[in-house]
Amino acid sequence: MAFGMTHLLIYLFVWLFFPLSACQEAQNAPLRTGRVVLPKREFRAFWIVTLDNKDFPSQPGLSTEMQKEELRAILDFHQARGMNAVIFQVRPSADAFYHSKIEPWSEWLMGRQGQAPQPFYDPLAFLVEECHRRNMELHAWFNPYRVVYNKEVNDVSAQPLLRQHPDWVLTYGKHQQLDPGRPEVRAHILRVMMDVVRRYDIDGLQFDDYFYPYKIWKEEFPDERTYRQYGAGFGDKAAWRRHNVDLLVQMVHDSLQAVKPHVKFGVSPIGVWRNRQDDPLGSATQVGQASYDYLSADVRKWLEKGWIDYVAPQLYWSIGHPRADYETLVQWWSRNSFGKHLYIGQAYYKVNNDDDQRWFRLAELPDQLALNRQSQAIHGSIFFRARFLMENPRALSDTLHRRFYSYPALIPPMPWKDAIPPPAPARLRKLRTPRHLQLRWEAPAPASDGQTASYYVVYRLEEGQDDHLQKPECIVSIQKNTQFTDKIPPLPAKSRVYLITAVDRLHNESEPAVMRVTFEE
Repeated sequence: MAFGMTHLLIYLFVWLFFPLSACQEAQNAPLRTGRVVLPKREFRAFWIVTLDNKDFPSQPGLSTEMQKEELRAILDFHQARGMNAVIFQVRPSADAFYHSKIEPWSEWLMGRQGQAPQPFYDPLAFLVEECHRRNMELHAWFNPYRVVYNKEVNDVSAQPLLRQHPDWVLTYGKHQQLDPGRPEVRAHILRVMMDVVRRYDIDGLQFDDYFYPYKIWKEEFPDERTYRQYGAGFGDKAAWRRHNVDLLVQMVHDSLQAVKPHVKFGVSPIGVWRNRQDDPLGSATQVGQASYDYLSADVRKWLEKGWIDYVAPQLYWSIGHPRADYETLVQWWSRNSFGKHLYIGQAYYKVNNDDDQRWFRLAELPDQLALNRQSQAIHGSIFFRARFLMENPRALSDTLHRRFYSYPALIPPMPWKDAIPPPAPARLRKLRTPRHLQLRWEAPAPASDGQTASYYVVYRLEEGQDDHLQKPECIVSIQKNTQFTDKIPPLPAKSRVYLITAVDRLHNESEPAVMRVTFEE
């Protein structure tokens, strides 16, 4: 294939400025924590909040096509900035952003509880399809206990729990929630979640931080009657409450293993398990409501027992915060993840918008991400939340993409769920079109465990490059189809090596199929 001086200049321009310039800027950026590591594997996600129309839909009652366009726009924006997973709030308050025969359509979808979109579509099914088309994971995010977010204003006209099972529901402040101490409540929650798992091709299921409710000053959560009925044998009510939540978490884990073991189960708790002043195993922090003591969520135990596959603690404090230092908490969670995946919940929403003046530093969030990458126990981040990233204050979303997410990343595998990679792609061959080189291959046979290839990774090495499979800058495409067209011209009289790997649903990567191409003047 012949290339003249024009092609050489184009190649040098691309080589100098895209995408290596982003990599070099990341490595040389004047961050507090020094050089930025560019990982090949990283979970890069964001939350889409449906409660009170915070992220989607932008207002209730939008047409079906407008809702679809909003979801596409959210995905396109974040994918373009390096994200590879979505956490979608499907059940904000014992309601549904999907077609359910158990619970009503959410009021935040069409403006009235129980009202389906017209013309009909299923937001969760649509989002699963759109995410998978983009090769992004979709995790369904549930609030397990909440029934009514604000009893003074929310529409409950179609809420069957309040009519059929009023004894399951407890009122605390402005909220109404299911009583975690009742076995029939746990059975109902499990039924709701497993209905979604069975009917939708989701990649993960996530709980947020609301278990027992956050403490309201001088007001006791009204579960005394349930405690008298079910609390025998426990030393105190706090131990009994933690046991109730433990039971639900274990039930969900066991049910997933029985029905769809590939579905990941994660929890996003408040960022402090316990303060060290209350427990020598806790963190050197002084927060008012730790998850173990106030929300009855013993997340550390769930990790140690293997009941959850990942934890995404909401580390919504700054570096150097006097009561909850971000760096201290990163180190604590890194020591206490018990080999499961640790994704940090990042407080993007606080940028330029918090009493803590550190959040007015443009470097605060980049410094936090750089700290994350110094820990081998941290496998990625989840950003709160979609609309804040899209508003892009002070071009911060662009800065994060340039410094941290300029190259694509594979999602880290979970070997306790599946550690068997597929075979390499079959029958790799090259075709020369009049202007470009095209590679084609065939899907490999299923792996020994029956799992098939879900997508492919294309690596491109220029002559003299090595360690290719560990360098994200060598990845030129992560894709589902079985052909690739290289539109970047090579240097004259040089060779290139292309490597194609197959990756299964849980991100186990095959050995590469290899193709060497020599280009002559």
